[in-house]
Amino acid sequence: MAAGTEQAREHWRRTRGLMITCLVVWFIFSFLIHMFAPTLNNIVIIGFPMGFYMAAQGSLIVFVILIFWFAAKQNQIDEDAGLHESE
Repeated sequence: MAAGTEQAREHWRRTRGLMITCLVVWFIFSFLIHMFAPTLNNIVIIGFPMGFYMAAQGSLIVFVILIFWFAAKQNQIDEDAGLHESE
């Protein structure tokens, strides 16, 4: 087996793992958190019920953080595989 092929498989394995991790986080903050909103409303943060806060702000904050985290991790994976963009 060629070294380049093995490197490509390792790159795809790491990329796939990152993608699955991001999709799980996305699913949790898109659907699961909101399914439990009535229960979360018993917790109050800064005067707002937690369910309302997660729907209005919390999930959006997590999504923005997720985008930047994904980009940084994917860049690191690309650099490790020698596929990074030159500046």
